[in-house]
Amino acid sequence: MKVWFSIVVGAILASTALAQTTTCSQTNPCKVGCCGNGGISTNAFICGTGPTFCGPGNCTTNCDYKAECDPGGWGSTYAEATTCPLNVCCSPFGFCGTTAEFCGGHTVPEPHCTGNSIAGRIVGYYEGWSTTKSCQTMTPDQIPLGVYTHLNFAFASIDPNTFRIVDEDATSGKFYTQLTALKVKSPGLQVWISVGGWSFNDPGPTFNTFSTLAGNVFAQAEFFASLISFMATNGFDGVDLDWEYPVAPERGGSPADLANYPSFLRNLRNAMNQSGYKFGLSITLPSSYWYMRNFDIVAIDPIVDFLNIMTYDLHGTWDGTDPFIGAVALAHTNLTEIQESLDLLWRNNINPSKVNLGIGFYGRSFTMSNPNCLSAGCPFSGGANPGPCTQSSGILSAEEIRDIVAAGGATQTLDPVAGVEIITWDSNQWVSYDDETTLGLKVDFGNKFCLGGMLIWAVDLDDLNGTSINALASAMGKPPSTVYDFKNFKFHYGAERILPPSSKKRSVIPGRFAGRIGA
Repeated sequence: MKVWFSIVVGAILASTALAQTTTCSQTNPCKVGCCGNGGISTNAFICGTGPTFCGPGNCTTNCDYKAECDPGGWGSTYAEATTCPLNVCCSPFGFCGTTAEFCGGHTVPEPHCTGNSIAGRIVGYYEGWSTTKSCQTMTPDQIPLGVYTHLNFAFASIDPNTFRIVDEDATSGKFYTQLTALKVKSPGLQVWISVGGWSFNDPGPTFNTFSTLAGNVFAQAEFFASLISFMATNGFDGVDLDWEYPVAPERGGSPADLANYPSFLRNLRNAMNQSGYKFGLSITLPSSYWYMRNFDIVAIDPIVDFLNIMTYDLHGTWDGTDPFIGAVALAHTNLTEIQESLDLLWRNNINPSKVNLGIGFYGRSFTMSNPNCLSAGCPFSGGANPGPCTQSSGILSAEEIRDIVAAGGATQTLDPVAGVEIITWDSNQWVSYDDETTLGLKVDFGNKFCLGGMLIWAVDLDDLNGTSINALASAMGKPPSTVYDFKNFKFHYGAERILPPSSKKRSVIPGRFAGRIGA
């Protein structure tokens, strides 16, 4: 569930200033806007938008540039759209954003609460590839239970030719019923299947599968039948769709996705309701305006049970190619930026009780360019050294980070405003992550805004003692988790709550449909 995050609102904010102050010429065109005289007869040209910069007689280069929105009277010749997506403000220069420069004195009411709403729903994603790591693996029966209300198996895939549910890889399928069997020991636990994921929309066979599926009712019929059978057979209680991302051409999307996605979800909901099973439905949401603008969240909201907003991976090594951020180390989670993301929901009257705040049980890591500059905002030269178990530069699991701290020699710095810990070690290694202190800050933040829950990526990036999930439980006032011994347990599978054989009030044949969920 990676998010290649771009602070587009911040980028646009910078570009509005650049567009009105940057000089240009025929040999030095504008990066943003038209090169024009602003409607004044002069040989001095600067970058700008609208008819006074882009119109005939005023413009010298890049004259076909269109602003994002129309601040008033420009028309389609000079603006891509009349208004901004997601009820975002249109600045006087035709750019979309949410800060005072865009919105003037207009503010959006924020929800405020004093309770413990965020403790109501804790959704943990389990990576189907967890056992392929060289160390610090976690099988489903090793997951600490008692704090999670939902476990999502990540991921199942979709055959791009038949549109039927298939295993993501050759090994993950054997873990489906191992995960759903955990309901034996954790009463009330729901186990869902998550379909898609970041890699699903990488260039390849499934690059545009979601987009095709959303626009084709015949493909949907095949998908719905396959999904419902798959969930019933394996004992899943619901489905989470992780489409990253509709409309975005670099992610296999098309413009029609904006309208097709809500229609697709509505059809899916109807099919599940008519199946005789009580399946749940959720989707993931990006935290960036750049991608979220392509979700009709107003239409989607009443269809789904809840929304998982991926408020992590805000920054990483990919920032090095972003012209507005650059190769500087920034925390992958930041409460200030998260609040800006939630603003997009409040602008559209999304009920906060349906929103799950994204938390990462991992950190994004960097190798810093200068050992004497190790704070946030200092330059990096690349990803940090790979961890012994994740074995990927630029990311470390929570367990790997705790091992680094325990080894001694690391410096830990709390950023209370961002709500994140920064660890530096070995003179040039840097990682941001959440510990018991910052998890507490995020719980307080979520409760302040009345959020209905949290999503965790990922359950198996914690240790077998549940150090991270227990820290989160403590912050929410919940008892710690428990790890059970399943060695001598026998399980029955089906689309209802799974109970030990001695507790069964009627016989259930393993592998067969076991009646309606909740029956």
